[in-house]
Amino acid sequence: MDTAAQQAAGTAITYGGWSLAQLILIGVIALIVIFGIITGMRLKRRRVAAERELAARREAAGPASPPSPAEPPAPPPLADEPIAAAAPLQASPATLAAEAPEPTPATGEEDLALLKGVGPKLIAQLGDLGITRISQIAALTPVEAEALDAQLGAFKGRMARDRWIDQARYLAVGDRAGFEAEFGKL
Repeated sequence: MDTAAQQAAGTAITYGGWSLAQLILIGVIALIVIFGIITGMRLKRRRVAAERELAARREAAGPASPPSPAEPPAPPPLADEPIAAAAPLQASPATLAAEAPEPTPATGEEDLALLKGVGPKLIAQLGDLGITRISQIAALTPVEAEALDAQLGAFKGRMARDRWIDQARYLAVGDRAGFEAEFGKL
C-alpha cells in the first residue's frame, strides 16, 4: 500500500517502523537539547570571563591576606575611673538589673550577626554548639572547622562557602576596612 492509500485508509504513515508523530517528537527534543547546550556554553563563557575579571581586580588591589590569628589585638588600656558607691539598701536586685548597662564586647565586633551568611537561626544553632563570639570562629583550626561544619545540619557547607573564618579573622582584630574591602560593607 502506498502513502496516499494509507492516508486515505486512516492508518499512520510509518518510515522504517517509526510513525511520523514519533519522528516529530524526536526532532523537537533534539532541538531543545541543542538549545540547552548552546545556552549552557554561553553562560559558562560569561562566568569564566567574570572570574578572570575578578581575579584581575584582586591582583590589581594587591595581596589582601587576613591577619594572623596568632596575633590577638591588645586589650584597650583601663581608664582611671572612680569606684562607684555601694547601692542603697532599698534597691532590689530587679531594680539594679534594670539600671545596669548591657555588657558590650571590648572590640565592639563580637556579634556573630556581623558575619555575612549568618542569620538568627544559625546564631542560635552556633550558640547551642558553644560558639558565641567571632573570636572563637577566627581561632578555629581546619580540623575544628570541619567538625563544627559537620554539626550544622541544614547549614552544612555554609562555613566554607561564606568564608566565615576569613571574615572572623578580620573582625576579631578590628580590621573593618580590610573586611569591607574583601567582603563588602558591614
